[in-house]
Amino acid sequence: MSDAFTVLWTHDTCRALRRAGRVGERPPVAYSGVHTSLPSWSGARVGDEVYALHVNRREVFVVSRMRVLDRERRDCCGTAPATWNDPAFPGHDDWSMLGAAGCGAAPVHVDATPVDFETPVPGDLLERLTWRNLRGRTRGLKYVVDGRLERSIGLQGFYRLTPESAGELARVVDATDRPAVEQR
Repeated sequence: MSDAFTVLWTHDTCRALRRAGRVGERPPVAYSGVHTSLPSWSGARVGDEVYALHVNRREVFVVSRMRVLDRERRDCCGTAPATWNDPAFPGHDDWSMLGAAGCGAAPVHVDATPVDFETPVPGDLLERLTWRNLRGRTRGLKYVVDGRLERSIGLQGFYRLTPESAGELARVVDATDRPAVEQR
């Protein structure tokens, strides 16, 4: 059975996506890292879904839903850097803002919905979302007041959703006009 996760994309990342004209396009890759500057996707396996979230003016948006295809460096990534000054993934320069330059960045190839900033997570759902750790303990999101997120600290990282919350987020994405990730 596949799992679902959330990852928070920062204002800088989202601003870079907009500036590069990536809104409406499907990211083929995201990046995992070994440092807190780039969330580690260590728990994600092939077939898992990852919801990229963004917080803007205390409202949470689903920017893209990504299904993990693999976590390997492929030919599409380009030549591995020979020196520290070389680009890490020259084949994916168009999507480098998703973390290609992060400490220990590793590619995660994905099948994703188009990037957009128009899919809000409803406030009542925000209050119900839950995540679970590997020991089975669950937690909700702190700092939700009247359906709005006062502090985003609880979203910063890479976290496994409970199956119920994953289903609810999937319904939010599926209800939008953009095509959903193909179900397998």
